[in-house]
Amino acid sequence: MSVRFTTRARTGAVALVVAAGLALGVTGCGGGGDSEDGKPKASASASKGDDPNPSTQEGSDEILAELRGEGGLILKITSATRDAGGFVTVNGELKNDSSEPARVSLRAAGVETEILRHGPSLGGATLVDSASKKRYYVLRDTEGRPLTTTNMPRLKAGESIPVFMQFPAPPAETSEVSFQLPSFASGTIRISG
Repeated sequence: MSVRFTTRARTGAVALVVAAGLALGVTGCGGGGDSEDGKPKASASASKGDDPNPSTQEGSDEILAELRGEGGLILKITSATRDAGGFVTVNGELKNDSSEPARVSLRAAGVETEILRHGPSLGGATLVDSASKKRYYVLRDTEGRPLTTTNMPRLKAGESIPVFMQFPAPPAETSEVSFQLPSFASGTIRISG
C-alpha cells in the first residue's frame, strides 16, 4: 500500500510547523530576563542545542579591557556578567588590527588535553581573584568542550568577531579579577551583576 500526500496536505503541515516554531520563539523571547537597569542578563546555559557563540551585547560602547595579542590581534572585553546560576560570562570582540590576515594562536586553547581535543578555542582563558588567591578556568560541558568561542576563522585585516567565555563565579564580594588568555596581555576587569 502506498501513501500519497497532496500538495495541500504538505503545505498545511509546513504552515503548522512554522506557526509552532514562531510561537515558541516569541514565548522564549518574553520578558523576565532583564536586570534592574533594563539591560538583558547574560545566559550561562550552553546545552547541545544552544548557540555556542553568544555575541557581545548590542549597543555596548563600554570597554572593560583592551588586550593586545600576537599578530596584531586585539581582544576588547565589553562585559563580565555574574549569573544567578553561579557563572560569569565574559563577552568581547576579537579584532585583527593589522594589515595582514591573522589567526588566534593555538596556545589560546591552553594546555589541557580534554580542551585541545575539541580544536581551536579560547579555552586557556582564566580569571584570577587575587584577594582570595584563586584561579577560575573556562567551564566545560558534559562532553569536555570548553564553554567559549571555538573554531575561530582566520581574520582579514580590520575584521572582527564576537567572542565569549564562561567561568565559575568568584565569591559575591569579588568585583574585580585579572583576565588572562595565553598569547594576549592580561588585564583587570570588573564583574557586574
